[in-house]
Amino acid sequence: MKKTTPAFWVPTLYFAEGLPFVTINVVSVLMYKSLGISDADIAFFTTLVILPWTLKPLWGPALEMFKTKKYFVLATQFIGGIGFGVLALSLKLPSFFQYSIALLGIIAFNGATHDIAADGVYINALTGKEQAEYVGWQGAFYNVAKVLSQGAFVYLAGTLEHSIGVVHAWMVVMAMFGAIMIILSIYHARVLPTGGTAGQVKTAKEAFGTFWDVVKTFFEKKYIGWGIAFIILYRFAEGQAMKIVPLFFRADRAAGGLGLSTAQIGILYGIFPPIAFILGSILAGYFTARKGLRKSLLILCAFFNIPFAVYTFLAIATPTSLVTIGTAVVFEYFGYGFGFVGLTLYMMQQIAPGKYKMAHYAFATGVMNLGLMIPSALSGFISDYLGYRHFFIWVLIATIPSFLVTWLVPFREVEEEVSPAIPVQQE
Repeated sequence: MKKTTPAFWVPTLYFAEGLPFVTINVVSVLMYKSLGISDADIAFFTTLVILPWTLKPLWGPALEMFKTKKYFVLATQFIGGIGFGVLALSLKLPSFFQYSIALLGIIAFNGATHDIAADGVYINALTGKEQAEYVGWQGAFYNVAKVLSQGAFVYLAGTLEHSIGVVHAWMVVMAMFGAIMIILSIYHARVLPTGGTAGQVKTAKEAFGTFWDVVKTFFEKKYIGWGIAFIILYRFAEGQAMKIVPLFFRADRAAGGLGLSTAQIGILYGIFPPIAFILGSILAGYFTARKGLRKSLLILCAFFNIPFAVYTFLAIATPTSLVTIGTAVVFEYFGYGFGFVGLTLYMMQQIAPGKYKMAHYAFATGVMNLGLMIPSALSGFISDYLGYRHFFIWVLIATIPSFLVTWLVPFREVEEEVSPAIPVQQE
């Protein structure tokens, strides 16, 4: 059978990775805000349901025991589509919040499983040279999913809120997410390579033995304690800001917010911030390649954390101009894209190398997501207590641990060649 050009499936595969995560982590925040849920409940529960992306290394070995990786990609994309459809219907129920949160949890588990299988297809179907060539496509189309879901579809929801009502507006948007996932599963049934058949792990005992060896060798790495501290603390401030920023934009001015409509937020995030993010990532890659990670890391940390000051400015000045607000967001996204490269390369070059490159990278991203979840879950309570203005001042103070651990973290000498096979994505 003739090999399908990766350009036909890599972009759509990583678009399918990005859509569920961004929808659950960001879009649902705006949806619940429009539906009248409190900031504390939104921040806590929408953070809780992304736990599967932290725990996904736990069931990853099981996917090696059955079928093909393509099979799991198609199944999870189709199930995800059905899940979004049922979620849309749940919004009309009297206890919609409980039911919809439960459904988001199911979609999250399904989405995390999809990510494992999708990365498996990528790694097994492409040569090392192809993996390096198409790694940029991954990040780009992961962010295309972010642009469409967080920008265009949020704008659509905001527009529909005025014509058909809030509930029906978000029902339409969630149903459209479901339709997109089902269409992608049908398309990938034709173009996606198998990614290899089952056989690396044949029994549950063997799977457990492999998993235990992965865990043991992960914690035996030199300076792993410092590495875990770095992975957790690098995003400590971001974890608190990410949930509250859209709520701050949406909140009434009388409550200290910017009073933006859902449609305005869609416009705000729709085009320029993702472009700034991608540009920052590309420039940071060239910058780090020239200077080396060890010499670049503190600069990357500064680019990542200092731009959070724009939200302190917005909370204090509360400007009405969408251009002013948008410029601040673009500045922050550029810094985010530039600085995030430091964390990604650290995990690739300091954590992943060894016997289980992919598994240890998965563990590192799991630790990263756990470190992000804890401050995110608490951010709503902190924001409610402090108010938006003092909360964003606190976010700036919360960047200090990131700078300290970046300054102090030791580097181990890694003899193994760093594999380009590790997919780079922004979560």
